[in-house]
Amino acid sequence: MCKILGMSAVYSEDAIRTLDWKEHIRRRPGMYIGKLGDGSSRDDGIYVLLKEVLDNSIDEFMMGNGRQIDITISDNEVSVRDHGRGIPLGKLIDVSSKMNTGAKYDSQVFKKSVGLNGVGIKAVNALSTRFNIKSFREGEVKAVDYSCGNIVNDYAIEKTTESNGVLTEFRPDEELFGNFRYLQEYVEILLRNYTFLNSGLTITLNGQRFVSKNGLRDLLNEYMNAPGLYPIIHIKDEDIELAMTHGLQYGEEYYSFVNGQHTTQGGTHLIAFREAIVKTIREFYNKNFDAADIRSSICAAISIKVEEPIFESQTKTKLGSKDMGPEGPSVRNFITDFLKKHLDDFLHKNSEIAEILLQRIHDSERERKAISGIKKLAKERAKKANLHNKKLRDCRVHYDSKHERRLDASIFITEGDSASGSITKSRDVDTQAVFSLKGKPLNCYGLSKKIVYENEEFNLLQAALNIEEDMDNLRYNNVIIATDADVDGMHIRLLIITFFLQFFPDLIKNRHLYILQTPLFRVRNKKKTFYCYTEEERQKAVKEVGATHEITRFKGLGEISPDEFVHFIGKDIRLDPVHIKKGDSITDLLEFYMGKNTPDRQQFIIENLRIEEDIKD
Repeated sequence: MCKILGMSAVYSEDAIRTLDWKEHIRRRPGMYIGKLGDGSSRDDGIYVLLKEVLDNSIDEFMMGNGRQIDITISDNEVSVRDHGRGIPLGKLIDVSSKMNTGAKYDSQVFKKSVGLNGVGIKAVNALSTRFNIKSFREGEVKAVDYSCGNIVNDYAIEKTTESNGVLTEFRPDEELFGNFRYLQEYVEILLRNYTFLNSGLTITLNGQRFVSKNGLRDLLNEYMNAPGLYPIIHIKDEDIELAMTHGLQYGEEYYSFVNGQHTTQGGTHLIAFREAIVKTIREFYNKNFDAADIRSSICAAISIKVEEPIFESQTKTKLGSKDMGPEGPSVRNFITDFLKKHLDDFLHKNSEIAEILLQRIHDSERERKAISGIKKLAKERAKKANLHNKKLRDCRVHYDSKHERRLDASIFITEGDSASGSITKSRDVDTQAVFSLKGKPLNCYGLSKKIVYENEEFNLLQAALNIEEDMDNLRYNNVIIATDADVDGMHIRLLIITFFLQFFPDLIKNRHLYILQTPLFRVRNKKKTFYCYTEEERQKAVKEVGATHEITRFKGLGEISPDEFVHFIGKDIRLDPVHIKKGDSITDLLEFYMGKNTPDRQQFIIENLRIEEDIKD
């Protein structure tokens, strides 16, 4: 008889229990909103909460009800007021607190809805310390107040003079989300996307107005950092809209949507588009171009509307549906037929654009062939290096897996043995990898992609990230630059950012690149220890610990012991996202900071120079 280890608990009927809806959501929030987060990343849960409430209002607009949505965010309190039909008053409690309850199961009422499972708003309710909902409908109003999913006040139906619609107010639970904050930039991206996809809809955020007249054409004009090689091609038909152009950047850039939902991880519709664009272009020019040459430097946005879409998770970031609806064509055939007809017609009618596109394909082909030889050798070197690669200390969970913690998958890019050693000993081996650079990387501004394969550091880095072909197989959701907070560290940071901007800009555009913030000071006495990231925090800590204290100035990551480092890369990790602001030109940025315009840069440094005096206690 064998001995079973670790079975001290008795497995009986008493060990089996059923969680109620709100307890299940609070215990397993990742199933409903992805990761929790504090708002520093655009896929953090607090933005999903806002989106779940907004989706209901957007669905009303898509059904022809309510042309304006008003949002207020103040002190982490969120208010959303739409002007749709309003929830039937007698069902307000059911809709807001009973799982798998909603009108979206009736395809005649919400034929091509964003939310389908009757879950979203219940998750917001359960994960908020305050959740108040009011429905205004035909001169009457019904309101219910909740806290963490529990009813606090159930108000009687009253008369009202307000217009039809729903007012939802909530505050995410600090116990779950920590010291969170809504970043204006991320909220604006969410709202702009809603208006790009719903021409005629007006959304206000704290009085700021968002509206779009030209749909996905406006979206590309908003997000592209340089003009395309040819005017944006903008074509649409029932249930589909497309905008596209080509540029001079490396890689492919896509914005894909289903029923107004931003599918940041793509899905069957994006796969179908990437295949269909190749097929259509080949047939138009009657040339068997390599698919990579056709799609190189493309920037495109595609939106489709699907009946009863199937997403791969409750957060709806990847479409799994293979068909447009129960009786509709396949997604692949629908998109292929659309491009074959409309894009082919457009190119026949616009010969100048067709000629520019052809030239871009030829340019991409020439560059690809120029590096094909060294590319094979570089792949072999990277493969051999991975067998005994001291540069990469990998983790167990990756971004391209379906693991519950996939969004936490991170890689720290460090420089030097001491820094990488401290992080390696402190990290979560499940979700945190470490890549160690050897000295300063090359300034690659103005160089061709050939250098990525010729330079060992760059070649191994792109192999570690798995981004050589495209971003689809990126292995880490968070790519974190971890360098010292001194002149050399800042220079290394800038060189790494230059590498990504030059060759893999989508990594930054898709918000995967971050800077690790580590404390500059440690202030402590025998009873208390404070880690301070700014001079202001240091001064506050000195007052807190009193007259007898010790101050340590951390000059490098290697000076921070692994026992201390674990505090800075754990749940309280501080990350600054690297992003490109609207209107920034990648070419201009690289030219100014990394080019040969020495006098201009010298003047910039002089005007922005800050001299810090030695610390005096």
